Amino acid sequence: MEAITGKALILACSAVGAGLAMIAGIGPGIGQGFAAGKGAEAVGKQPEAQGDIIKTMLLGAAVAETTGIYGLVVALILLFANPLVGML
Repeated sequence: MEAITGKALILACSAVGAGLAMIAGIGPGIGQGFAAGKGAEAVGKQPEAQGDIIKTMLLGAAVAETTGIYGLVVALILLFANPLVGML
């Protein structure tokens, strides 16, 4: 039976951490779906304000998406540019 080396342990924990970081994609998905639903509801109530409603909805969706992008960046760093491996 072989012992787990330090590098193998770091890589395994980094893969688990990358998977956990991708859970951050759930929040933006829910938030953007909610915003799109409310935007469609608002346009249905006030069709003359469609341009302003869509601009506001898209700005809110862009802000909500930043959380998912941060999670993706963390996952990519852990998988491909892992700074912890160089410390061994």
